Amino acid sequence: MPGMSGGSARPGKSATRPTSKSAMPYAIAVLLPCYNEALAIARVVADFSRALPSASIYVYDNNSSDDTATVAAAAGATVLGEARQGKGHVVRRMFADIEADIYVLADGDGTYDAAAAPRLVSRLIEGRLDFVNGARHETRGEAFRHGHKFGNSVLSGLVQWIFGRGFADMLSGYKVFSRRFVKSFPAMSRGFEIETELTVHALELRMPSAEIATRYGERQEGSASKLRTLRDGVRILSLIGKLVKDERPLMFYGGLASLFVASAVILGIPIVAGFMETGLVPRLPTAVLCTGLVILGVLSLFTGVTLDLVTKTRQELKRLIYLSIPIRF
Repeated sequence: MPGMSGGSARPGKSATRPTSKSAMPYAIAVLLPCYNEALAIARVVADFSRALPSASIYVYDNNSSDDTATVAAAAGATVLGEARQGKGHVVRRMFADIEADIYVLADGDGTYDAAAAPRLVSRLIEGRLDFVNGARHETRGEAFRHGHKFGNSVLSGLVQWIFGRGFADMLSGYKVFSRRFVKSFPAMSRGFEIETELTVHALELRMPSAEIATRYGERQEGSASKLRTLRDGVRILSLIGKLVKDERPLMFYGGLASLFVASAVILGIPIVAGFMETGLVPRLPTAVLCTGLVILGVLSLFTGVTLDLVTKTRQELKRLIYLSIPIRF
């Protein structure tokens, strides 16, 4: 619930820096968005506390109807809240509120391996990276539903094809970020499509990134997944289409132009053939339609070219903003 706290940190303040000589000399924040995860959240908080003893653990409760906030606070986490429903809203709020050098994002359902966090953080620091993706590796066959696995492969492959070199498990919720990634990320998504937006942000700005395989387990017995294969797949696919339109306008409008012109050619071939034989245009409405399709194709192409120039300017500005934020390690 908003305002509840199991620790001394508050939104807008920095995560605690370690004082032990053996601890990492960086402020690390573990961010755990939660909705009805009372059964698992205490163990998740304890696991991350053991794995990253110098880190500050933040649990953001997203209108849970169970005791998630109370259990998380009792486990030692700083508990805050976001009233707007959806993981995207929660991540946007967390990124705005929390100040740290390194951010570890995971789910509160206990499916991600907290013991892998030091390895992910070390990879970020040693490579001076901005983004490390924790690719899920099943320890048991039931952890991944078949629909989720197939959809993940298709959507991850689609993003790689459109935006270039990508990640094998784009939809993983286990990710580590630098401060300049977090503070330059616009976060426009509302729900589970936020993972796609995070990945595309790294690809679009050509950030130094890496992917490391991590163990992925089953949810705790009695808890239910919030994912809906068809619904969330449609939302992610819709987001990818929007990102293509916004970030690859020449590809998007060029594709529409090709579709319009190809349709005009297919419909126009019989008309041209008839005209060559008889000197007449037997199907005038179809001829008018073909002319309109060609005009639409030309307009779409010029729209794509114009918006591509605008997009390149916007991307350059985003890149400059990103570079203006210190990496802090």
